[in-house]
Amino acid sequence: MSSPLARPTATLIGFTAVLLWSLLAFLTAASGTMPAFQLTAITFAIGGLSLLVLRPGALKAMRQPLPVWLLGVGGLFGYHFVYFFALRNAPPVEAGLINYLWPLLIVVFSALLPGERLKWQHIAGCVLALAGAVLVVTRGQGFGFDPQYALGYGAALFAALAWSTYSVLSRRFAHVPSDAIAGFCLVTAALAAICHMLLETTVWPANAWQWASVVGLGLGPVGLAFYVWDIGVKQGDIQILGAASYSAPLLSTLILIATGYAAYSNTILVACLLITAGAVVAAKDMLFRRPAAAR
Repeated sequence: MSSPLARPTATLIGFTAVLLWSLLAFLTAASGTMPAFQLTAITFAIGGLSLLVLRPGALKAMRQPLPVWLLGVGGLFGYHFVYFFALRNAPPVEAGLINYLWPLLIVVFSALLPGERLKWQHIAGCVLALAGAVLVVTRGQGFGFDPQYALGYGAALFAALAWSTYSVLSRRFAHVPSDAIAGFCLVTAALAAICHMLLETTVWPANAWQWASVVGLGLGPVGLAFYVWDIGVKQGDIQILGAASYSAPLLSTLILIATGYAAYSNTILVACLLITAGAVVAAKDMLFRRPAAAR
């Protein structure tokens, strides 16, 4: 395993995953009408293969015991499977809101990790940022939960639990090199391909731009993002990462607005202020740490 990174450095590296995930909605919209599991299979295959090429130690890093594989594949494939199930069985706004409990759950669950301490600012920051995410997802129009969609709501909650559990438990396997993510991506691609063949009708991209978007998804939000996220949760400040993750839906919406896929509203400005304030509150100790007195 390579030399450990400084905690702030690893946190910043982990946050680049959030920046990459903010491109997810735009690239998915630009990729055409490919079904969810087909798109997952292709993009995870691209992500896994690209990591094998870029990280020479990735092939060797795949030699891990079964619990590591269960956590890695369970986190990547398990999360996507139940999230897609939720979207098929519940309104997307409500399913998305429940799913976006995962950053808050990461912050709460991290208190169970050795050497971690949950402070008031972590919870306060997450609550502020969650309020901003709610505004982004609902567009300020409100939301309601209908009992007939209970199965879909339950799946969305399970998705939030799956990703937060995977992220927190990854710290328990800090000795496992992040290069192993390549193997987890490739197995996820294979499982998604099986789901596609059983559940979906194949739809291929119609033009070069859609193909470029699919490749972009595989290289960025799927491939590199999971690699740098692994570094962040294993070596960085996982509580700050959790709170900062609420910026993903906001940044995603801003990108959609800039590219013409969505319209601007003042709600976005309020959400921006809430999410920014939440991230600053959660990272208070890191941002406003007093320098050590000179000796």
